[in-house]
Amino acid sequence: QVQLVESGGGLVQPGGSLGLSCAASGSIFSINNMGWYRQVPGKQRELVAVINSVAGTNYADSVKGSFTISRDNTMNTVNLQMNNMKPENTAVYYCHAYINTTLRDWGQFWGQGTQVTVSS
Repeated sequence: QVQLVESGGGLVQPGGSLGLSCAASGSIFSINNMGWYRQVPGKQRELVAVINSVAGTNYADSVKGSFTISRDNTMNTVNLQMNNMKPENTAVYYCHAYINTTLRDWGQFWGQGTQVTVSS
């Protein structure tokens, strides 16, 4: 009923930039927090950045100053601009959102994941 579809990702050289985008669609009443997580093999999924419905943001310490999260409430999208990228940013990046499907019903939803590789 609710889908999060990511776009962007790919291969980038160290020091380069890359943008990710995620669009929510389906039975949506309202969207609360939206965010990006990442995971590398053998490790737990970790928070990269989160943005609430009034554009308040929070970042992992490792990406502060380099990554910027933003959202468009009219389009139900969340974006992640990644600058000055490092090899340790290599991971599968997942879009995440807390979504009300009705006034009372809500759930958390995940995108399918997109690979980001930082390598020369």
